[in-house]
Order: sequence, then structure tokens, then C-alpha cells
Amino acid sequence: MTTSEARRYQNLRAHLGYLKLNDAADALNTVLDAARHEHLSLTAALERLLEIEVEATEARRLASRLRFACLPAPWTLADFDFTAQPGVDEKLVRDLATLRFLDDASNVLFVGPPGVGKTMLATALARGAAEAGARVYFTTAADLAARCHKAALEGRWNTCMRFFAGPKLLVIDELGYLPLPGDGASALFQVINQRYLKSSTILTTNVGIADWAGAFGDATVAAAMLDRLLHRAAVVGIDGPSYRLRHHQRTADTLRAATGHRAQQGGPHAS
Repeated sequence: MTTSEARRYQNLRAHLGYLKLNDAADALNTVLDAARHEHLSLTAALERLLEIEVEATEARRLASRLRFACLPAPWTLADFDFTAQPGVDEKLVRDLATLRFLDDASNVLFVGPPGVGKTMLATALARGAAEAGARVYFTTAADLAARCHKAALEGRWNTCMRFFAGPKLLVIDELGYLPLPGDGASALFQVINQRYLKSSTILTTNVGIADWAGAFGDATVAAAMLDRLLHRAAVVGIDGPSYRLRHHQRTADTLRAATGHRAQQGGPHAS
């Protein structure tokens, strides 16, 4: 490399650094070598260089969205075994996975007994939304109620409402599993009302829709909440065996089979 070429190379790295294209700057030498060996055109070399920067930027943004989302596990729809849970409408869930429901601010309600996979499916849809570029936040109903109650005591109610109104998709998990405090149902209604017709909410609950009035202790609030949730909503009822217990049973069966096989190989004194 001549002195003038070396200077241009250093200047180019400096320009990329000044523009905060740090991944492109780090990859510059590799891309220039590839351009020389593969006889790439100037346009092709620039495309490859900027593609590296774009991919790195998107990866950082996705990591940031996932940190904000607070998802309980890195589940995707591919992790869900539909054959193990025949109570799930697979066609409906896969349609929801297209995320079309986000376009018209529709909601999704997963209703069913504990262990059937409601949280896993809600998390998978939420992760898909984050990967597609949407702002997502995951919380339990109990944590949401506690956070709203604390905000009210500290004079931060409006700030709290703005926070829960902000995400493109809000997941409220485990509604009905724990009793809400006195003002919990009202706080939940306020959050849903803030988001009504503006952004989507996924809610998981073990309480049948017909039983909401009794479960939340206030028939008026329950009816108003359901009115807003169901106006534009897909309701996924899951009536089947516990997905979680079936997984544990499979694991136990595998361990028993492996233990029995070792015992047969080792004879009567095998441990």
C-alpha cells in the first residue's frame, strides 16, 4: 500500500468512526481484502460494508427491545408442541403469529386452566413482535396492579399510565391467579382503557369470561374491561391437559426408561 493509499484508508476509517459507523470501520479491512480477491465492484464493496453496519445496528436495537420487554423466557412459536396440546387452535395461533392483529390494535385473550401453555404462547407472540420491530412489554396482572398502586401513592399516576400506554404490544399475564388489591381491578381497567383502539394487549387468564364479574369483585368494572378488550379481539380458549405436567411426565418416563435399561445391563447389583 502506497503512502497516499494508506492515508486514504486511515481517513476512511476516521470518517466512519466520526459518523459512528463503528462496525463498518472494524470491517473495512476485511471488505477491502474481499473486494480485491473477489474482484468486487465499488458498488458491491460499499453494499457489503454498509450491510455489516445495518445488521449490527438491527441486532443492537433488537437486544434493546428485548431488554425492555422483560419476557420471562426466550420462547418462540417453534418451541410450542401443538401435538402435545390438542386444545389449542393451531390455525388461529399461527394466524396471530403473522402479527396482523397489531395493525388494527386488536387484542388476544388466552383463556384456560393453569399449565396449558397460555404464557408460552403469549411470550412467543410478544417475542415475534419485538423481532419485527415493535415495542413490547410483559408484566403480570399482580405486578401491574402493585405498580399502579405505588404510583398513585407517590403522585405518579399519569406517568404510570403513559408507561403502560406506550408499548405497541402489552402482555398482561396470570390474570385471576392471585387476588388483586382493592384498587387493582380499577387500575387494570384504566390501563386497558388507555390502550383501547390505539394498541394491542395480550392477556392470559384462568378465569372464564363469564366469571369475570365474580372473580374481580366489581361487575361494573369487569363489564367495562371486557367491553374494551373484546371489541376487537381473538379469544383462544385452551381446554386440554396441562402442557407443563405432560412435559414433566415425558421427562420422568425417559429417566425411568434409561434407569431400567442400565439396571438390565448391570444385572441385579446395578445401582
